[in-house]
Amino acid sequence: MSPPPSFAAPDAAQIAVDIERALAEDLGQGDATAGLLPIDAQAHAELTCRDAAVIAGTAWFDACFRWFDPAVRIDWQVRDGDRVAPGSVICRLSGHARSLVTAERSALNFLQLLSATATTTADYVAAVAGTAVRVLDTRKTIPGLRLAQKYAVRCGGGHNQRMGLYDAILIKENHIIAAGSIAAAVQAARRLHPDLLIEVEVESLDELEQALQAGVDRIMLDNFELAQMREAVQHAAGRVPLEVSGNVGLRTIGEYARTGVDFISVGALTKHVHAIDLSLRLQLD
Repeated sequence: MSPPPSFAAPDAAQIAVDIERALAEDLGQGDATAGLLPIDAQAHAELTCRDAAVIAGTAWFDACFRWFDPAVRIDWQVRDGDRVAPGSVICRLSGHARSLVTAERSALNFLQLLSATATTTADYVAAVAGTAVRVLDTRKTIPGLRLAQKYAVRCGGGHNQRMGLYDAILIKENHIIAAGSIAAAVQAARRLHPDLLIEVEVESLDELEQALQAGVDRIMLDNFELAQMREAVQHAAGRVPLEVSGNVGLRTIGEYARTGVDFISVGALTKHVHAIDLSLRLQLD
């Protein structure tokens, strides 16, 4: 599968932050078990993927091993965004034996999680094939790993919604209550942040009309029934892109996409993932 255009990984500095945090909690005062290996031993290893998967997170995997052994050799047979069959050898490594066993768990944790996110995303993207819908992620990510998981979504063919609370405005029910109305909330948002995309979450067709009148950039249809989605698409008539959110699963997303909406956001891409089964087998040289 071909990755979407916005495929660039987070920069090396961000990956280093993720790696150092993970290794700090795993390593503590040192790897007590690695001392069982001869101090100068060299080793090689093969990494096998036991599941059908879309691979993501190779840069995090590499960084874990290179943190201990900058000279480690890592030969990938795949790249991020590639789909692999069960039993595929996806990587071969060689280097200092103690470094390989110490870095293994953290490296696999990153790769199995991010590949799971990419694989889940690819399943949702496949379910809307033949439509113009873009599958979006949400902010329902593992704390501290948002940029990594959102990168994995892109590896799976999905697209990122806002990265956080800082790069777009999503006006929801509580914001509307506090502001007094949809119109008042949008007006305040335009005044405070004129350069940001403004999206309003609506729960009825009446609120949809209010959002249209307010001149927002995007409208989120929250927990709409199928018939309501179709009516909303007809009513909006292409004036504002529509996003569907709520009750989205693999069984429903195809029907939702065929209503004619533009985006479907899916929290499951990053929070309902099942880790990909990976196995790293080492042999001393």
